[in-house]
Amino acid sequence: MSQLIAVIGGDARYLELIRQLKQLPDTTIILVGFDKLEQGFMELNEMELDELDQSKLDAVVLPITGTDAKGNIETVFSDKVINLNKEWFHKLKKTSIVFTGITNDYLSQSANETGITLIPLLERDDVAIYNSIPTAEGAIMMAFEQTDHTIHSSNVLVTGFGRVGNTVANKFSALGANVSVCARSIRDLARITEMGLRAIPLEKLSENTHNCDVLINTIPSPIVTKEAIQNLPVNAIIIDLASKPGGTDFEFADKRGIKAILARSLPGIVAPRTAGKILADVITQILEEEREAL
Repeated sequence: MSQLIAVIGGDARYLELIRQLKQLPDTTIILVGFDKLEQGFMELNEMELDELDQSKLDAVVLPITGTDAKGNIETVFSDKVINLNKEWFHKLKKTSIVFTGITNDYLSQSANETGITLIPLLERDDVAIYNSIPTAEGAIMMAFEQTDHTIHSSNVLVTGFGRVGNTVANKFSALGANVSVCARSIRDLARITEMGLRAIPLEKLSENTHNCDVLINTIPSPIVTKEAIQNLPVNAIIIDLASKPGGTDFEFADKRGIKAILARSLPGIVAPRTAGKILADVITQILEEEREAL
């Protein structure tokens, strides 16, 4: 049974995603919002949004950022405005699957009103764990660029021991850094200790930043506060990997002369091809499961 997929907008990682999806058997790919690419990109169909018959689509792949609160899509490879209004979603087949990186009230409400399946890929454990690898490598790259010493023997403090924090701590430790990890749960603190790292209860963060060379935050809430920054050495750096607006008091860090970086979307920046393949693999798996269920 053939399937029709529309990829609407997207950044550099979507070029690899498209290459991967193109290889699926009995699948036709339509591109919308890629008119800046060379003509006939990978010999796929390129259309304007108003030329697309969404009633025939089996799946729609939206950008990582999804839409804004009015249904507008951020495009990298087009200057044209692309807007998915509520009526557009109502014309999709009820069996359509809409993939996005992240969702918002507009997207979630549109999906609920029309009964279509909306899958925010970045909220899935598998995608987050796969993405933690290029995220950690990006953090390592930044540490190399922003410091004047080796990572080996540096004192690295990671806040959070979730999917990203775990990988970041592991990769920096493998490079010979002295890694400490702040976490809330007793279970996480036990696992951190089992890994041979220094475990610190999160509430004691500010008491343990005085000899930190690199502080890496992975928690999307105000964690790296004035108190924690106050005790940092002046030559320390902060790399905040949490989603916008991060978990760092950037204003106070600036006042103290501490370099603090909100490092967003590292997988798409440092390894767009890998990031695109991760997304394509998960989308392929989901689509195959749906086809087998029919």
